[in-house]
Amino acid sequence: MLAGSWALLCHTGCKQKEEEKEASTKFLVTSAIKMDTAYTKAYVCQIRSIRNIEVRAQEKGYLQGIYVDEGQFVKAGQLMFKIMPTIYEAEANKAEAEAKATEIELQNTKALADRNVVSKNELAMANAKFEKAKAELALAKAHLAFTEIRAPFDGIIDKLHLKLGSLVGEGDLLTTLSDNSHMWVYFNVSEPEYLNYEATVKSQGKPKVNLLMANKELFKQPGIVETIEGEFDNETGNIAFRATFPNPEKLLRHGETGSILMEAQLKDAVVIPQKATMEIMDKKYVYVVNKDNVVKLRPITIDVEMPDIYVVKSGLNENEKILLEGLRKVKDNDKIEYDYEEPRSVIAHLKIPTE
Repeated sequence: MLAGSWALLCHTGCKQKEEEKEASTKFLVTSAIKMDTAYTKAYVCQIRSIRNIEVRAQEKGYLQGIYVDEGQFVKAGQLMFKIMPTIYEAEANKAEAEAKATEIELQNTKALADRNVVSKNELAMANAKFEKAKAELALAKAHLAFTEIRAPFDGIIDKLHLKLGSLVGEGDLLTTLSDNSHMWVYFNVSEPEYLNYEATVKSQGKPKVNLLMANKELFKQPGIVETIEGEFDNETGNIAFRATFPNPEKLLRHGETGSILMEAQLKDAVVIPQKATMEIMDKKYVYVVNKDNVVKLRPITIDVEMPDIYVVKSGLNENEKILLEGLRKVKDNDKIEYDYEEPRSVIAHLKIPTE
């Protein structure tokens, strides 16, 4: 009996100590704070060369020479293709002979006109025939020149569409040439973001943007938004931006994809630490501490997610107290004791960019 009484007293005493310990537990509480901040937003983008053209044949004939390869860098004026020039050479020779014949005829007519043997009209006619022959010679030489296809600018050759000896028709596609010295990167921005961007440009000038490549590495060179399209897309509510990036190492190629990283400014944003939230069924919640020290579970809507913090869109107001630690140790309508920490002190240890 004595042993049982002793055990009962020990159990009762330990239980009271545990209850006293639980009752004396203090939680850490802070508040939502309204402040100006900035965050980096990612936009899916398409990467394009500043010049990307189709190289097509201007004359018909057999493809006599291919002097480039796929993926090769070529200089402006470099010979890329040659179409068999036999017919065009013959036409040029014929036009040259006719031009010489009409020139001789013009000289003879002029000599006769000087002696008043022929009229001035005949001299004019002879001169006109000579000018016509010269024009036909120039045209024949142009056709002959078109049998040699040269690079109009420095660039990279794409796929070769025809093989050596192929019969080429006028206008047939031979390859594509890309100037990758600079790249145009296109991405779409919503109307509110566009308005915020314009306000930033007016006050601070054009901000630089960065490019996150498909392998999740940051492109070394920053870019600048140089062009914005004139109209919004009625279906998406977006407008297209075009940023220009220097590409000195020719790493970027036409047709790549990635993400544009652009800093956006937020004015009077309601900010809370991420650790003050919990997720239930894909929704975010906080414990709001009322004036009676009772915690109330409340859903919130997140506007922007940044490292360690959330910008709250709705569900929480500035200066409302929220539970910062011990969210799993309480339940709705529990009364707690707490220590309060100023929100600026809390966020001073978090990764948050502020103005």
